Amino acid sequence: MRQFRSMIYPYVVWLAIMVVVPMLLILLYAFTKEGNSVTTFRFTLENFTRFFSDAVFLDVLKRSLIIAIVTTILCVLLGYPIAYAIASGPEKSRMFWILMITMPTWINMLVRTYAWVGILQDDGLLNKLFGLFGLEPVKMMYTTFAVVLGMVYNFIPFMILQIHASLAKMDKSLLEAASDLGANRWQSFLRVTLPLSLPGVLSGITLVFLPAVSSFFIPKLLGGGQYVLIGNVIETQFLTSGDWNFGSAISLIMAIIIMLSMYFTRKVDTDPSANGRSE
Repeated sequence: MRQFRSMIYPYVVWLAIMVVVPMLLILLYAFTKEGNSVTTFRFTLENFTRFFSDAVFLDVLKRSLIIAIVTTILCVLLGYPIAYAIASGPEKSRMFWILMITMPTWINMLVRTYAWVGILQDDGLLNKLFGLFGLEPVKMMYTTFAVVLGMVYNFIPFMILQIHASLAKMDKSLLEAASDLGANRWQSFLRVTLPLSLPGVLSGITLVFLPAVSSFFIPKLLGGGQYVLIGNVIETQFLTSGDWNFGSAISLIMAIIIMLSMYFTRKVDTDPSANGRSE
């Protein structure tokens, strides 16, 4: 037992240095006003008042939440059929398709997002393809469409893998039992497969929504300077304006929103009726 505890100490130290200390600093800066010195700070709620009293910041927060929700919904709608098809296919081909889905994630996300710039720009690949069919060029860069597309592309593997994990470990005898009781394929899916896969769906929602709501370089590259989300505001406060106090306050607000979303997602996950266990 002592040997086991000694193995935990390095992880505790790493967690304290990389997670706890930065969060404490953000908490300190969020409730102070003057300077970035720990020894000269003045407690205030002005940073939070400034955020919630400014319609511009509230509009950016609203836009960020909408984009994250739309991205999550699209990932569910696109990812579930893909995960279902992989889980229902031959066992030999599952690893191949999982590899095809995870392989793009081996490349840096910034590089993958830059690739979409070349595809979506006015003289990019898609508009050249449209020209072959006699269609006029379509403005896609620096639009909501480009931002959502970039987020869905980058985050959908998380959704597919989580749903596939739930479907793959599902007891197939339950489907056979449903068929013996007279249920057709659609009824078996609604009564057996869908409820049993909900934990994977909820885990995928968490893994997609959290990075989508705080993303900053995807809207910066695909949305342009005029398309600002909350992650871009935080980046500007820290790197450009140098207002660490206000940037920390916004970061703390986003942390609270993220923790609340995780709480409600977990609450739905542990609800018996959500997993089809209610009578």
